[in-house]
Amino acid sequence: MLQEILVQAWLALRRQPVRSCLTMAGIIWGIVAVTMLLAYGSGFRRVLMSTFDTFGHDITLCWPGTTSEQAGGERAGKQVKFEQADVDELRAGATLVKQICRETVKFRGISHEERSANTAIRGVCPEYGEMRNEIPSDGRWLTADDEVNRRPVVFLGAILRRKLFAGMPAVGESVRIDGTRFTVIGTMDRKFSDSNYFTSDDESAWIPYSTAGDLWDTKSSSVMVFTSVAPGFEAKAGKQVLAILAQRQHFSPTDKRAVLLDSMAEFRPIMTGISYGIEFLLLFVGLLTLGIGGVGVMNIMLVTVNERIREIGLRRALGARRRHIRVQFLTEALAITLAGGVVGVVLSVGIGALIGTLPFLGPAYEDTTGAVDIHMHVSWEILVASVAVLVVVGVLSGLVPAMRAARLDPVEALRYE
Repeated sequence: MLQEILVQAWLALRRQPVRSCLTMAGIIWGIVAVTMLLAYGSGFRRVLMSTFDTFGHDITLCWPGTTSEQAGGERAGKQVKFEQADVDELRAGATLVKQICRETVKFRGISHEERSANTAIRGVCPEYGEMRNEIPSDGRWLTADDEVNRRPVVFLGAILRRKLFAGMPAVGESVRIDGTRFTVIGTMDRKFSDSNYFTSDDESAWIPYSTAGDLWDTKSSSVMVFTSVAPGFEAKAGKQVLAILAQRQHFSPTDKRAVLLDSMAEFRPIMTGISYGIEFLLLFVGLLTLGIGGVGVMNIMLVTVNERIREIGLRRALGARRRHIRVQFLTEALAITLAGGVVGVVLSVGIGALIGTLPFLGPAYEDTTGAVDIHMHVSWEILVASVAVLVVVGVLSGLVPAMRAARLDPVEALRYE
């Protein structure tokens, strides 16, 4: 029975080849629009979230402030300072904190031969690299031995490396920070982060915290960085940190000016919402375009019903039931839609490959590799979504004509001129 219905649908489409092709053209254009807009939206979301995540996964920054409430016999206006004893107590008592590190930052001159720059020199602990996604592209990151032995070693960001070495290998070479000789142990490629503090990581240099103490006073740090034991625990971990710091430094844990917390987890829902919102907007625009093609299919099928009223009456007189007529015209509508969809999908894949990459953040980062541009890649997920939308449009386009054909009275249909 199904085979017969499919054959009848094919014969019906062949009766009017030009009309069928023009109808499919609307579907082809619609599916190309949906697929290309989905590919663009997916590429946009990938770039937006990747530049956000490179700052650090589930990381929280603690900034020392000034107390605004009297607590524990201490007057308001006391300056909060982060010292090593704070870190020791947090590691012992903050059960929801996975990693914690103090960071001391000064802007100092750094030079190699005749090249020099003035940038942020960051004294950090070895765990900082994992917390902040400082991934070496050449050499290595700072180690515990570097920290314990106060080694004069430095890790360079991509832009700073280019300024000092102009494309030449940097690992193993020497640089001077405020006149002190440091050995370059590692460098990294462009980080492409849309967030930073003090200055971008690409322009920074990192040295062991203990070594920074040989250059400036590091008893109190500029900022403290920590991560929670698992995603979703950032807020509770922050409360633990505040409570322990408040107890040790004698300020109220509810004093919002004493310690300021900046958690990336607070901004993630905002970034995710923006990226998905734009993707859904693009999908909606594509659906409108495809819907126009669906309306064209519906109109053509309604015309087809009017042209074949006597045929419908004859088939009903010979024993065909209403559901047979309904399935027949619904199948014809789906055949037109799916045929146009197959051509549209093939065109979409070809157009996506032809376009390749569209500029996005590359010019802002002065990058020519395309790492932060939108890649018009038509993935399997996009194809499945497009086909699913196409089937829905095909069913909706053929439903009204199919219902109208099925409701025709056989006697009146046979008398139709």
